[in-house]
Amino acid sequence: MRRMDNRFEQLREATAESLLHTPAATTNDLRVAVAAGLPPPELAALVQKIRTRAHTVTDQDIDALRAAFTEDQLFEIIVAASFGAAQERLSAALRAVEEA
Repeated sequence: MRRMDNRFEQLREATAESLLHTPAATTNDLRVAVAAGLPPPELAALVQKIRTRAHTVTDQDIDALRAAFTEDQLFEIIVAASFGAAQERLSAALRAVEEA
């Protein structure tokens, strides 16, 4: 089967570049690690929850990290984790369609 056209690939790449590789409140390395599902230990529980069952994230999950991270940093971490999870799901879906 022919590889599916991926008409939004350039937009996803631009989003990834902006999200993961530009100056921000957190380091590029941290955002890349979080997006890949490989966060530092203090973020592991939150990132895992975002990646597997985001609907269960609570204010308490975020409050537990407020002493160590600013609001901007927490926002970037949450967005990076969400983006990474979405990228993985999209890749899996595209592979499944191509293999069907």
